[in-house]
Amino acid sequence: MAVRIRLRRMGAKKQPFYRLVVADSRSPRDGRFIETIGHYNPLSEPSELKVDAEKALEWLMKGAQPSDTARALLKRAGVWDQFEAVRKKPREAQ
Repeated sequence: MAVRIRLRRMGAKKQPFYRLVVADSRSPRDGRFIETIGHYNPLSEPSELKVDAEKALEWLMKGAQPSDTARALLKRAGVWDQFEAVRKKPREAQ
């Protein structure tokens, strides 16, 4: 099963609100998901982004692949840098 970290659109027409979810890559955009790891509101000023870094790192370490937009949001939240540091650590020890 290929697992992706991606955005799930919520909210009313012309009022988007997104949840950052972990889902099977075969499920539809707003369909079934495994776990919610954060949310993003682009309409608030400044835009609101909340990510559970612990859960996100756990899924990234398990091999979940973020979508391009999800990766950009994870970088903005600082989670992607943590993941890169953890991923490079074992290589330096060898």
